[in-house]
Amino acid sequence: MAEPAPLIPTEASTLGDLKAHGYKPISLKDELRRNLIAKIHGREPVFPGILGFDESVIPEIQNAILARHDFILLGLRGQAKSRLIRMLPNLMDEYIPVVRGTELNDDPFAPVSRKAREMVAEMKDETPIDWLHRSRRFGEKLATPDTTIADLIGDIDPIKAATRKLTYADEEVIHFGIIPRTNRGIFAVNELPDLRPRIQVGLLNVLEEQDIQIRGFAVRIPLDILLVFTANPEDYTNRGNIITPLKDRIDSQIITHYPRTIEIGIEITKQEAWEEREGPVSISIPSYFREIIEQVAFEARESDYVDQKSGVSVRLTRSALEDLISAAERRALAHGEDRTCVRISDLQFVEPAITGKVELVYEGEQEGAQNVARVLVGQAVKKTFERYFPSLEKRGAERSRYTEILSWFASGNNLELLSDLSFADFDSRLRAVPGLASLAVEFIDCGSPDEAPSAMEFVLEALHQNSLLGKDRLEGRASYTDLMGSMLSSIDPEDEDYS
Repeated sequence: MAEPAPLIPTEASTLGDLKAHGYKPISLKDELRRNLIAKIHGREPVFPGILGFDESVIPEIQNAILARHDFILLGLRGQAKSRLIRMLPNLMDEYIPVVRGTELNDDPFAPVSRKAREMVAEMKDETPIDWLHRSRRFGEKLATPDTTIADLIGDIDPIKAATRKLTYADEEVIHFGIIPRTNRGIFAVNELPDLRPRIQVGLLNVLEEQDIQIRGFAVRIPLDILLVFTANPEDYTNRGNIITPLKDRIDSQIITHYPRTIEIGIEITKQEAWEEREGPVSISIPSYFREIIEQVAFEARESDYVDQKSGVSVRLTRSALEDLISAAERRALAHGEDRTCVRISDLQFVEPAITGKVELVYEGEQEGAQNVARVLVGQAVKKTFERYFPSLEKRGAERSRYTEILSWFASGNNLELLSDLSFADFDSRLRAVPGLASLAVEFIDCGSPDEAPSAMEFVLEALHQNSLLGKDRLEGRASYTDLMGSMLSSIDPEDEDYS
């Protein structure tokens, strides 16, 4: 088993000091491999905070690093691709020595730039060094159509040539791009297909030969670098493509994915959403609300209204949960309450978090983004309800548990709920429905008294979503009624076809 590199005192300030300490240089990919082996052997988390990839994506990234591969993360938006690559620097040594004052992070034992080579040749063991932290060994570029070879690789700098009175034959007139400036580090290109094909060609040598060539210079500068890329499969047709020779030179293609279970999705949303807020209001979020929010994303990823090629980002659930909490917080503040619980009626305020994060197909556009969002929320409520309460789809003992509630509405009663009701008013209106409170608390573990009315409203909304109760929704209010009465009330008696 390979051991981690010995700790090198950062007090060393010259090449001679490094030699005296027995420092042995190592290539970047070997450095990453060595440190990954140490983490795996020590059972340390390699990508802390990345959930749902333990059996799929993370092992494949580890395999690529162990194989010293450049790789690409391929997946739809919101699948933690950028976060994963930004965690790769944690696998590098904390500090490495570089020749002082050079542009390419030159290794004192194997300098590549002209300036560093001349310094080492002239000063030998007295060559001054600096210690470069791993945070400065990571470069990242969002690929855009206007990105140039000069940005990535470099070009001749006429201003430098003029001010320093250099000829264009002098290597010193080169202005290096961001890739060579990340020498001995990791460079990431996000959204690779957005690079124009002729710019992608410029990366071929970096991947295959580990060097760069600039303009007409015969100089070849060997680079010690790991290249990683991200791409969205949809981009292949919508905005561009990865040229075949470049795909061939990327050693590993790793496919990312969305959370595969509701439970993992909930954990991710908990981790990402802003829940712990300063203020006078304490807000409780029953577990079934977390399930509803997560189920919305699952429903969207299967909906015929949503363009599945574009994906549904996990950012949707984070934003939706934050909007849900904010709706409860705002209501409690308005009534001077110091604690509250989120409600089913608060779900109407998560629609802005949905409409901007799903791409609709033609049928969805015809339906309208807001209506699609309401459908997704309704389906999520229905699916989540099934995990807690007796089935509403079967006649018999289970269905009979709802008879008392449905009979009250069938007798001509209705229940109007406003989105901004105080807790006392909200609670009293719901308790007016016979059998509702007892049913709700039987199947929902209410951790505090203010959670019980939310559970009752959950039952009513599920009855509506299962077409057992009608619901008239107006701005800021909802009225639950008997389904038949709701249907009849929607008919205009003055319509000439009405009889």
